[in-house]
Amino acid sequence: MKKHHVAVLGPIPQDHITTHRGEVIEKYGCAMHTAIGLARLLGDDGTVHLVSHLRKKDEAAVKNILKDFPNIDVSHITSEADRGDVIRLRFVDQNNRIEKQTGFMNPITPDDLSELTHCNAFVCVPITDYEVPLETLKFIRENSDGTIIFDAHGPTNAITTKGDRLLKFWIDRDQWLPYIDVLKMNIEESKCCWFDRELDLDDLKEFDESDVSHLPHFAEHAINGGIKSLIVTLDSNGSAVFYRKDGKIRQNMVHAIWVDHVVDTTGCGDSFAGGLTYGLLDTPSDYIRAVQYANALGAQRTQGKTFDVFKTKEETDAMIAENYRND
Repeated sequence: MKKHHVAVLGPIPQDHITTHRGEVIEKYGCAMHTAIGLARLLGDDGTVHLVSHLRKKDEAAVKNILKDFPNIDVSHITSEADRGDVIRLRFVDQNNRIEKQTGFMNPITPDDLSELTHCNAFVCVPITDYEVPLETLKFIRENSDGTIIFDAHGPTNAITTKGDRLLKFWIDRDQWLPYIDVLKMNIEESKCCWFDRELDLDDLKEFDESDVSHLPHFAEHAINGGIKSLIVTLDSNGSAVFYRKDGKIRQNMVHAIWVDHVVDTTGCGDSFAGGLTYGLLDTPSDYIRAVQYANALGAQRTQGKTFDVFKTKEETDAMIAENYRND
């Protein structure tokens, strides 16, 4: 059996988290969730190449955590620039949080990927707009046949001079679409990606997260612009999946996996990206099955404070069979 190789591109921030229950958690996040969740699913069938930049004082601690996962290659985690993300998160409820960023990773560039063009997939999980530049996606497309999965969390978030992390419009979106195969985002970020007319004052008010009327229009635009699938997570309502089949844009809903007790939702989107990538490795066009794996890893992430929450392929397959047996 041919082994898979997957590159995970993104920051490994030092996260300081205050949960909605008042608990304080300090851990390394973002691309760590993606890489470890994916590595647990792959087992002996593949290698995850984690590409990131760190502060020098964080490198040993990060690599010490990752040594417990022998199928994660850490040789592309570097600290020469001595720069890495530092994030402070305070959850006001289970899903909403106030964020500050005080440390900034230097961007991942084509030079970081020169030895990884053989990878079957590249999953990009930036959290801020500078971390995985467009030139890096262009390099991947020009030098590899691997599938490119991209999280819009990066280009829809910016940092102010006071360290506040704020949503922003992805104004140059159309420049990116030809270099992305699968584009994932949450409903809030999707509102930052659709601007088909001049805004009026009503548009500038806080938007209604239950309003998904823009999604079919945005999906058609994005797929016509070059992507193969748009996947938008809708919290407890699951995920909306858009793709082209038989010349038409199709839409499916994949319901979420219910969990009784949520411990920590930090990293759910990054874990979702890992499951999504795994599902696409063997069946690149089965987006529904891929989102089931994504939902499973997102649900697993909520169940604890450590990386022990991630399950093997066999355990995850059982979880999917139980939750999607009537689909």
